[in-house]
Amino acid sequence: MTTKELEERLIQFASMVIELTDSLRKNRAGLTLIDQMSRSSISAALNYGEAAGAESPKDFVHKLQVVLKELRETWMALRITEKSKLSSNTVLLNSCTKECNELVSIFTKSVTTNKKKIMDS
Repeated sequence: MTTKELEERLIQFASMVIELTDSLRKNRAGLTLIDQMSRSSISAALNYGEAAGAESPKDFVHKLQVVLKELRETWMALRITEKSKLSSNTVLLNSCTKECNELVSIFTKSVTTNKKKIMDS
């Protein structure tokens, strides 16, 4: 997967989460999760953009780790949303959860690979 394709995937994921938040109940828990999921999913995409301008290989890995952290946070919020039955759009919720899980796997591998490159150089 190219850098551009991964960037587009993160942008699409953030857009899916934003769409999903429209389906959440507007009670206290729903409003909290709306805010948190929006922030963390958008932050993952924005921090990936920051990684493109990394000043060093270590800085690049650090920025990828921030992306991974934000994706994991989003994944937890999606799971809480599912368990609490806060969304009326279970199809989109399942799609977001699946995509988030795949992105976590991609970035976990990327962080590991790039850390190894740093250690080997």
